[in-house]
Amino acid sequence: MTGDNSGAQPDARTAETPSDDAGTRLTVWVALAANVLIAAAKAVAGAVAGAPALLSEAAHSVADSVNEGFLLASLSRSKRTPDAEHPFGYGKERYFWSLLAAVGIFVMGGCFSFFQGFEALREKGEPETGAYLAGMAVLGVALLAEGGSLLRALAQLRGQARRAGVPVARQVREAGDPTLRTVLAEDGSAVLGVLLATAGLGLHMATGNAVWEAAASWSIGLLLVFIAYRLGRAARGQLIGEAVDVGLQRAILRYLAEQPEVDVVTQLLTMRLGQHSALLAARIDLVDGLESTDVEAMSERLKETIRSTWPHVDQVFLDVTRAGAADRRAARRHRAELDRAVGDRDRT
Repeated sequence: MTGDNSGAQPDARTAETPSDDAGTRLTVWVALAANVLIAAAKAVAGAVAGAPALLSEAAHSVADSVNEGFLLASLSRSKRTPDAEHPFGYGKERYFWSLLAAVGIFVMGGCFSFFQGFEALREKGEPETGAYLAGMAVLGVALLAEGGSLLRALAQLRGQARRAGVPVARQVREAGDPTLRTVLAEDGSAVLGVLLATAGLGLHMATGNAVWEAAASWSIGLLLVFIAYRLGRAARGQLIGEAVDVGLQRAILRYLAEQPEVDVVTQLLTMRLGQHSALLAARIDLVDGLESTDVEAMSERLKETIRSTWPHVDQVFLDVTRAGAADRRAARRHRAELDRAVGDRDRT
């Protein structure tokens, strides 16, 4: 391939490969098994102790269990082959089911936790020490299980970041896999939720004041609402149609612009179609003197090179058009914007 792509940065959001799906599936199954067992234990212990914070955590685990069912469905459904109704495939199924998972976290986890907080304020009398101690023991086991699931998800994330050659923090922000991102958010919030519930139960036992447990339930609710908002916003952006990483856009634009047959790239549009698929549509103006056979051969060569160099950019469309003065000014502005965006990204 001609042209210098040495400045191209790896696209953290498309660094995942199809083989990563098996690892993601295992990560989800680990999280599901942990949450089902923990939800049952928290619910029983919370009902026996009459502990709203513990019941809030049980609702949290139930919500996570249902959501992991959504995520497992997304892994299978997103792999269906393209058909007449969906010519670009079903890759965006993952984004849809991730949005449902965010709604589930908000409704089943966040709202129920707020409700339990108000229920705690209605309680009278001293907490039963034995039942509360049993609840604390359940939370300790939950912390170990949720922590183990979180470590599994973090290990997969670190592997993806290492292969992409980017920091883990950037991989967290830009990872295109909504399934792994959701599991990370669920497990991270679960660990924080267990700590909050433990603090609420402990302070309730120590002071006899139920307001501490109510505060713990409300804090868990706020945490879940925040997580649901962030996951929902990310899924919304992916469903609407977001572009590939700006570094990848710039690399493709540079490659096209440096071809001897290309005079100027007037427009370059991209959209992620799924975990391992992206669309590229570019308008190019060619130098004078090319025969129609030369244009056709050049177009096929450029498409094939793009697909082989960036395999996830598998839907490539090139539109040969005549560029006017306004088109050339717009092309210069777009290239400058990409340069600034890459610089801003690399500084964060």
